[in-house]
Amino acid sequence: MQKIFSIAIDGPAGAGKSTVAKALARELGAMYLDTGAMYRAFGLAMLRAGVDVNSMSAVAARADDVDITVEYVDGVQHIYLAGEDVTTAIREPAVSGAASSVSAVPEVRARMVALQRRIAEGHSVVMDGRDIGTAVLPNATLKVYLTASAKERARRRCNELAEKGTPQPYEQVLEEIIERDWRDTHRAASPLRPAEDARPLDTSHMNQDEVVAALRRMAQEACR
Repeated sequence: MQKIFSIAIDGPAGAGKSTVAKALARELGAMYLDTGAMYRAFGLAMLRAGVDVNSMSAVAARADDVDITVEYVDGVQHIYLAGEDVTTAIREPAVSGAASSVSAVPEVRARMVALQRRIAEGHSVVMDGRDIGTAVLPNATLKVYLTASAKERARRRCNELAEKGTPQPYEQVLEEIIERDWRDTHRAASPLRPAEDARPLDTSHMNQDEVVAALRRMAQEACR
């Protein structure tokens, strides 16, 4: 493996990017950065401030006002909003929609991308999101587009919510995923799409261990 390398994992909501990226980073001894958590934190800040997250102008006006920092506690990423640890709070269902809305605002994306690049400087990093290979790390050692069918992603999300004690109807979760896919792929600022040199990986019929193993093989090949 190269001494310093970067792995960009992009894909739609519910594809399991964060889970497998964390596992891959541990196996490779790299730093993991969940970029989606940063947009969730921004979305949470807007909700708390009473800003209409569907108003691009209102959100853009606050792009430089939100204090977001990323720290690692015992190797685990924590997201702070004005000094408050919001790592758990940003996983609330209401924040997911807000994150998708604010991430479509060019001014927000520009600020987050700059912050993500600074965090990655000088480190071997595994980063997941929706525009890592296309915007954040265009020169990444390895780019992967991780996906799964909408139905499978909805099933996984339902299981995750049930385990957290906040179950939701499958039909509702599926509808939300389809809507978010549309928003993410049609936004003007860094829309969700595979980088031209990204390697596709459909995980619809794979378990977590199989996905991590496939990613590890790709990484070993790319980092020789």
